[in-house]
Amino acid sequence: MELKLENIHKSFGIGENRTEVLKGISCTIESGSICVLLGPSGSGKSTLLNIIGGIETADEGNIYIGEEKLGNMREKSLSQYRRKHLGYVFQAYNLVPDLTVKENIEVGAYLSDDPMKLDEMLNMLGLWEHRDKMPNQLSGGQQQRTSIGRAIIKRPEILLCDEPTGALDYKTSKDILKLIEEVNRTCGNTVIMVTHNDALKSMADRVIKLRDGSIRSNKTNEARTPVEELDW
Repeated sequence: MELKLENIHKSFGIGENRTEVLKGISCTIESGSICVLLGPSGSGKSTLLNIIGGIETADEGNIYIGEEKLGNMREKSLSQYRRKHLGYVFQAYNLVPDLTVKENIEVGAYLSDDPMKLDEMLNMLGLWEHRDKMPNQLSGGQQQRTSIGRAIIKRPEILLCDEPTGALDYKTSKDILKLIEEVNRTCGNTVIMVTHNDALKSMADRVIKLRDGSIRSNKTNEARTPVEELDW
């Protein structure tokens, strides 16, 4: 599903403490692509992702998801949009501590009329043998895999990833990135990933660099570099 942003502005605070976080962001992210939002802390990339995800609202500007204009949606429609079209993967895994791996992923399945098959999902994620464990019995990588499973089992058209490897070591980070790459290849969803890691730009179709709330560059890669070949 294609995503189009037009002149997105966002500020926080009031009066002398008002800070403009996004300063007129306009871009198009192609359906089925991987887009990396790259920039240092405070560049506005996570705020932009939250606005795309309907978690925060823009002060100005429009967002189009396919033919739908996000700004025209009332809260009920916005909730349906998030439920039916979006999957979220955050740096914090946000798993339900009293549910098993299998049950945590099933939470996502309940949000879809046509979810992926749970057993196939567990095998794809490498979690079959861990399916009955609780989150506190898992490694960080296994918890993030569970989080990804919960996000993608409902077949989201857009997968939003906010620093999905920020809390993980190098090897586990590569495993998670390879999984995101595989999800994009097999499911065909649009992936938008926030990161400060410059090396990850090579795995993307489109790289949007932000600084101080503005787009400094917006480029496409002629060919993506497989995650396996990345190094940092």
